[in-house]
Amino acid sequence: MDVIQIGILGVAGALLAVQFKSGKTEYGIYISLALSLFIFFAVVSRLKILVDLLAQIGAYIQMDAAYTGTLLKMLGITYVAEFSSAICKDAGYQTIAVQIEIFAKLAILVLSMPVLMALLSAIRDFLA
Repeated sequence: MDVIQIGILGVAGALLAVQFKSGKTEYGIYISLALSLFIFFAVVSRLKILVDLLAQIGAYIQMDAAYTGTLLKMLGITYVAEFSSAICKDAGYQTIAVQIEIFAKLAILVLSMPVLMALLSAIRDFLA
């Protein structure tokens, strides 16, 4: 699916969910959740292209594969956290959404520590 189809699907789903908000609010939430999951899996199916391109870039500059893997993990954490947080916000649970975002930021910080340590080691070796 291309961007135009996803955009049309998103707008149509949002309009349909708004129709149900006045009467049965839970139906609006279910529609938005189903649509969000559909778009989520459409994006995930396209990630293979990104993984292949990152592998090519890593081969060009002789980058360690662990760094590429770390970058992809960070991307995945960001996408899943944003998706989950948006669903919680739509359902009216802002506190849970904020907690998901905080956890994702801390998870990304933990993942980035080996990269930061390698950078500091390279700087130390360069200055010595």
